[in-house]
Amino acid sequence: MIPDYWILASTELSAGDPHMAELVQRYQGASLASRGDPFCTLARSIVGQQISVKAADAVWTRFVAQLGEVTPARVGELGESGLAGCGLSKRKIEYVNDLAQHFLCGQLDPAVWASLDDDAIIAELSAVRGIGRWTAEMFLIFNLMRPDVFPLDDIGLQRAVFVRYFQGEKQPRRVLAEFGERWRPWRSVATWYLWRSLDPVPVEY
Repeated sequence: MIPDYWILASTELSAGDPHMAELVQRYQGASLASRGDPFCTLARSIVGQQISVKAADAVWTRFVAQLGEVTPARVGELGESGLAGCGLSKRKIEYVNDLAQHFLCGQLDPAVWASLDDDAIIAELSAVRGIGRWTAEMFLIFNLMRPDVFPLDDIGLQRAVFVRYFQGEKQPRRVLAEFGERWRPWRSVATWYLWRSLDPVPVEY
């Protein structure tokens, strides 16, 4: 389902920005799409850390097969010892269990996230072992579809901005942050289009 803000955001981003206008035209009809429930999305992000996409898909398949259903309750039921042999490192097993416990005890409650701003959700998610700011920002963009997230530490975003707006010259983080202000309040949408400029196939998280 296309986010309800997508057409407006794309129109406003195109105004006065020829680079963005070209991307909006090129990828007309495509958009962000939320995939998976919150726990499943976050668990998958942990599984995929620091390994290739192909390896992550293989481990995730084994992980799902071992669990039967990817829920906090099922992870809590199996515990760390019950996840041994699914392809996850010991540390990632600890991370997934910590994530499950945060859901089970109510420290992470998706029902209240609609009332929280982005920074508050990032703070909550970052309290989970194995989840940093970048992972939390990807969750805001791809699961909650928040419209104004600008993941400064994302390598793809940095590269796309430098190539399209700075003739390929790298810029300090401060410059990137200031440059992104032109796309408020639609920085998630701008980021999505900039990612497409590097890879036409949308990334899924």
